[in-house]
Amino acid sequence: MATLQGMSGVDLRALVAEAADRLPLWVGKIYQFDAKTLGIRLNGEDRAKYLFLVETGRRAHFTAEFPTPPKNPPSFAMLLRKHLEGGKVLGIRQLGLERTMSLDIGKRNTTYHLIFELFDEGNAVLCDESYTIVKPLWHHRFKTREVVPGAVYAFEGSDCSTLSPEEFRALLAQSDRDIVRTLAVGCMLGGAYAEEVCRAAGVEKSAAAAEVDAKAVREAFERLMADVWGHREPVITASGCWPVVLAGGEVRERFATFSEALDAFYPKTVGEKQEAAAEKPRLSQAEVIRRRQADAIKGFEKKIERNQRLVEVIYENYTDVAGIIATLDEASKNRSWQEIEQILKANGDNPAAKMVRGVHPADAAVDLDLSGERVKIYVHETIEQNLGRYYDQIKKFKKKKAGALTAMERTVPEKPRTKRNLPLLKKRWYHRFRWFTTSDGVLVIGGRDASQNEELVKKYMEGGDLFVHADVHGGSVVIVKGATEHLDEAVRFAASYSNAWKAGHFTADVYAARPDQVSKTAESGEYVARGAFIVRGERQYFRNVPVGVAIGLQMAPEVAVIGGPPGAVTGRTKVWVELRPGQFEPNDTARKVVRALREKLSEDEWKGLKNALNTEAVAAFVPPGGSDIVES
Repeated sequence: MATLQGMSGVDLRALVAEAADRLPLWVGKIYQFDAKTLGIRLNGEDRAKYLFLVETGRRAHFTAEFPTPPKNPPSFAMLLRKHLEGGKVLGIRQLGLERTMSLDIGKRNTTYHLIFELFDEGNAVLCDESYTIVKPLWHHRFKTREVVPGAVYAFEGSDCSTLSPEEFRALLAQSDRDIVRTLAVGCMLGGAYAEEVCRAAGVEKSAAAAEVDAKAVREAFERLMADVWGHREPVITASGCWPVVLAGGEVRERFATFSEALDAFYPKTVGEKQEAAAEKPRLSQAEVIRRRQADAIKGFEKKIERNQRLVEVIYENYTDVAGIIATLDEASKNRSWQEIEQILKANGDNPAAKMVRGVHPADAAVDLDLSGERVKIYVHETIEQNLGRYYDQIKKFKKKKAGALTAMERTVPEKPRTKRNLPLLKKRWYHRFRWFTTSDGVLVIGGRDASQNEELVKKYMEGGDLFVHADVHGGSVVIVKGATEHLDEAVRFAASYSNAWKAGHFTADVYAARPDQVSKTAESGEYVARGAFIVRGERQYFRNVPVGVAIGLQMAPEVAVIGGPPGAVTGRTKVWVELRPGQFEPNDTARKVVRALREKLSEDEWKGLKNALNTEAVAAFVPPGGSDIVES
């Protein structure tokens, strides 16, 4: 049955059968929702759409709705998209009755194998057609296998349903356990399904496996597998989620498909985490540290409990362990460990040899099966020395636990959080020009070069506007977009962004004209340069206009660096500086302005404004030529 901890091999057999019924399928988008959860959009025939969800180490099934994927897909999801998107699912297979499944996907001239492990910590592994690992979700190196790029993935597993009647009978005859444990472990059925086979076969579950009617047990086992594969009745009971109804199970809810049952049974953990992250306030530094310490303490307690259990089973099997140590210690004096391992395999009927589950030649150690626990025993050490190793581990983790508990009692000083998420000024069409807004809210724009001067007059100057220009050779064409009572600000803007500033002059004459007075049409024999214009008729002059630019940081309604005539800028900004013609080049001036504005802000304010206040934003408002900051 499927529990909240995960699915069994039999459950996965039912899911694989259900998925295989939907073939052919084609791979659409692939998502990764968190560190362990993946989703694949699959397209079927007749425009059918399926969402396949895998939480590695726990479950796999079709779902009605995916969780919200992250804005930036993780690298593993992008790798899967690159290799598998658009490919055809050629087959869906299970590794024996192991909790491992493979999607065989053909794309171009290659067949990829996407393998999902639902046991232990879980994994997702992309392999090429020869089962060489392209990339796993998690890299692991075990004693007997490696799950790393370039290694070959061993996709093979035992399945009692493939055994002949003679092989099945031999399996039971060779077992020294009762029938229910033999089926649960040897045939990987798990306890509940093993008991169901015993009930259907009419045998006592506590009977010795070697003494039961092997034919009846095999037939009951085959009926169960047939029902799981082709006659599913998915249900949820008090104990879990089942692909078939077992005898005595109290059905709470029935479903049309096993995937629907699994989808309803498992909580939407990923979505819940995302909602919780959006709703709950950000944890303080002290709370984060305390949670980490609490998690560490739980981990230490598990390790202490594990090592205490290993000590217990060694004492429970004291005589057997001592005998194995003595035998292997003596054998290793005359034989290599490879020879010892071969002898152990050849004497599989010997009770002591049966207890040996693994050999570690480099450590002169073996793994023993002691009361269902796998225990590492060093054969050149006494049984007391081996016990001492586990006692040392218990002491070590108890000491670490005590240290973590002591650390939790200390208080962590918390810095006040004053950082705010402030809205930044959105880019507008006129931001590529020079610009400012007058004190009464009228937009004024100017060209940065001859090309922009041409563009402003031809494309953006309209009938109700005003054309303004400094009465010097070279400068911004300035367009006042509407009537304003602060025309003095516009003419000061025109004076400041002209060659008068570059020449080091502190005043300049400026004139204004209507749009219909401005033309590019020259008189006979005259030439009008690019960015220049002919202004006919009477102009409005402004004499000895002082140059000067203020650059400051606006906080509302949006955060932005703004610049222009001081009268239009200082009233809108939290901090500002004024510039006049001077000695520093524009880039140096921009850096000096950023530094000066930052010094006027507190450290916490500056941290929240780094995205807005920078050299590039300031440089857009620095006039051409040299500048100095006016000391306040």
